[in-house]
Amino acid sequence: MTANQQKTLKTSGSMDKFDKAIINALKKNARRSISDVAAEVSLSRSAVSDRIKKLEQNGVIRGYQLLLSESQKEAVSAYFEIQHKCPRCSDVVHVFHAIPEVVTCHGISGDMDLLVFVKTPSMRRLHEIREYIDTHTEIVKIKTHVVMSEWINNQ
Repeated sequence: MTANQQKTLKTSGSMDKFDKAIINALKKNARRSISDVAAEVSLSRSAVSDRIKKLEQNGVIRGYQLLLSESQKEAVSAYFEIQHKCPRCSDVVHVFHAIPEVVTCHGISGDMDLLVFVKTPSMRRLHEIREYIDTHTEIVKIKTHVVMSEWINNQ
């Protein structure tokens, strides 16, 4: 095995503390300069740059994105609280797999059974989704919470 193959195997197999520190720094702000990240993780600029390139090539870092606050989006986001009459939540999840706008579907405690987060292009589409969910006889109750503002998002 060549030295280059060993290096590739090392970076694709596991990350060391520096790779993890670089990722954590970029999670906080992906637009930071290489110099800022290098200073935070105590490595040289070239070492950080090389590590970021390898993390990108190995698919650890898959891309960078722009996240707008809810008030700046033209789309509509909402949470549906769902109560159903099925023996298990997994018996009704098929309803939500059929909706492409569903981002997450969580089983929750309390008087409601599921919390479903959707992102739609319009209020009209949100209404269509709500009506679609309403057509399923296993759904007993739906509460809709439209997202008006976003104050914290650590994702």
